[in-house]
Amino acid sequence: MSAVLQATGSIEVIGNLPGQEQLLTPAAQAFLADLQRRFGPTRQARLAARRERQKFFDAGGLPDFRDDTRAIRESAWRVAELPVALLDRRVEITGPTDPKMVINALNSGANCYMADFEDSTAPTWDNLLTGQRALGKAIAGTLDWMAPDGSKHYTLKPYPEQAVLMVRPRGWHLDEKHVLVDGVPMSASLFDLGLFAFLNAKALAAKDRGPYFYLPKLQSMEEAALWEDVLAHIEATLGLAHGQMKVTVLIETLPAVFEMDEILHALRARIAGLNCGRWDYIFSYIKAFRTQRDKVLPERGQVTMAQPFLKTYSELLIHTCHRRGAHAMGGMAAQIPISGDPAANEKALERVRADKLREVTAGHDGTWVAHPALIPLAREIFDAHMLGAHQQNVLREDVRARSDRELRDTLIRPSLGTITRAGFEGNVEVCVRYLAAWLDGNGCVPIHWLMEDAATAEISRTQLWQWLHNGALHLDDGTPVDFALLERALIGLPSKLAERMQLPGAGKLNEAIAMLDELTHAEVLADFLTLPAYERID
Repeated sequence: MSAVLQATGSIEVIGNLPGQEQLLTPAAQAFLADLQRRFGPTRQARLAARRERQKFFDAGGLPDFRDDTRAIRESAWRVAELPVALLDRRVEITGPTDPKMVINALNSGANCYMADFEDSTAPTWDNLLTGQRALGKAIAGTLDWMAPDGSKHYTLKPYPEQAVLMVRPRGWHLDEKHVLVDGVPMSASLFDLGLFAFLNAKALAAKDRGPYFYLPKLQSMEEAALWEDVLAHIEATLGLAHGQMKVTVLIETLPAVFEMDEILHALRARIAGLNCGRWDYIFSYIKAFRTQRDKVLPERGQVTMAQPFLKTYSELLIHTCHRRGAHAMGGMAAQIPISGDPAANEKALERVRADKLREVTAGHDGTWVAHPALIPLAREIFDAHMLGAHQQNVLREDVRARSDRELRDTLIRPSLGTITRAGFEGNVEVCVRYLAAWLDGNGCVPIHWLMEDAATAEISRTQLWQWLHNGALHLDDGTPVDFALLERALIGLPSKLAERMQLPGAGKLNEAIAMLDELTHAEVLADFLTLPAYERID
């Protein structure tokens, strides 16, 4: 970061990138400042409520369905009618917002593309503005990209052939340090969504394409209600019809699974569905129960969707959505093609087939993939088992036949399993490699033929902390899980990766090792890996 670009009243935009004044015009800055002043205090109150709830969990408390909202859960109501563009979402692709990715995703043949400013973007100022500019050009139909060596020129398909664009802003917990309003960093959520809407909402509305958004990491109906207030205000300010902006909410925190009806109700004029953000959900489970010895999970490879607490979570989401007229979206297939090894590639594809078959037969209306090569496979499976554009007729009444207590007990019961040496060291490697790439500006990283974002690193990091701080745990070979084991894994990592020093973020490897060592030794588990890491990037 260098100079102050411009100040409008008491808003300061920090940084000095070529062309940023074309995005952050005085009118755009005034719009952003208004959002921050109106909604920043409520956001802070919601974050304070999160901290209080975590104290409750740390003291041994357990999440449950709310008594004060029972009437919402038990009464008959439905969300607003879905727009035509969001009726069929059987295959969605997700990824960051760099120009090449935007073109490839929109051209991919998926029904929808979730342009991600959150877990697959390292929020450097350059990345954020590059992403906003790329999305704006894509909407205008002028986006192209030339490979640095001139070998390939990427252009967009004609508009009707493109995937439907959806944008995921960063979560409520994150600040945008490059924009100060009255001397305070503004909400990253308000910056990402607000700037995109200011620049593109009218153009998208004119095409009957939204704008559409994915909202991440909500923990309560009150947080959903805050988003409703923000979106309604933006619509009124920009002259859009109420409910023009549609959203899908990721159910990726443990508290949120107990408030799915309430979240749908708070956003009922604009919500299109809920999504099983399963990797972040596992991360949230570990974080919520970080001090509860009887809730420790085995290594992440053993925590599959077949485990009762995850299976029930996804099936309850299907029942809740379909009862209210919303889509129930499945989770991510992170596999990428394994070049040079057909047998290993086919084995990976078999795992994808099994996962997508589980989703569609359970009643999901669509699914996520991280790589265009998986789109035909996912589509083939959903086409074979879906009778129409969605499966809202699959009500899964069997799920809600259980009592609140039975459901609660299943949702909080941990899966059983072990911790192997490979599992422990795998967590160390994945977390360090992802963090090194993130510090180097890359938030979407191929690791062991999986396209990883922050969620996998967060599971790895929180598992390590939980295993080390709950005491008396052992690997399956009897080795104590202690800080000596962690130290050996960290010390051995550079030599282990020496043959692959062209990996993303290789120059940040030592910094990432030091950060993981510090985070795992801390007496209190950090809420998010990206909070301390954000302080280290520009």
